[in-house]
Amino acid sequence: MSDESQLIEQALEGHSAAFGELVRLHQDRLYSAVVHIVGCRSEAEDVVQDAFVQAFVKLKTFKRNSRFYTWLYRIAFNVSISRRRRRRVEVSVEHSRDTTGDEPLDTSESPSEPLEQAERREKLEQAMQMLTEEHRSIIVLRHMEEFAYEDISQILDISVGTVRSRLHRARAQLLENLKRIMPEEAVS
Repeated sequence: MSDESQLIEQALEGHSAAFGELVRLHQDRLYSAVVHIVGCRSEAEDVVQDAFVQAFVKLKTFKRNSRFYTWLYRIAFNVSISRRRRRRVEVSVEHSRDTTGDEPLDTSESPSEPLEQAERREKLEQAMQMLTEEHRSIIVLRHMEEFAYEDISQILDISVGTVRSRLHRARAQLLENLKRIMPEEAVS
């Protein structure tokens, strides 16, 4: 039995510290993924907190036919969709950029390289925000979270074939968005 399985068992037996350890193990990765989906750090914090509360309450329903993180991610994904449906407010790209936080530091030799990378990241984020929630989510799951197609299928509750076709359409739409944002550059 893995350490994670033992923590789940202990949490089911009422040991809150065990669930706290599960939170500690997964909170950073979950937060990072949710920021990419919702586009706002404070919103991501709320979603992650709600997801962990729901996971704690629903832990006994975890069937263990998938990894715990996959199950937890599905909860967070559903929470983010529910919150967005309630809110239905459009957020500007500038607001999204302002709320997503700091750019990572780069130690490259060229003084212009960090600026160019920051500009590319900003344009990619703009293009991502132009995607539908369905397409943005599948791009995040596959390319940022590096989930396997089978895991994405479970998280989104769709077939693997649907995962493949949505991912293909999402990539094509992302490329089109990038071409609109960066017409002067060759995007491939």
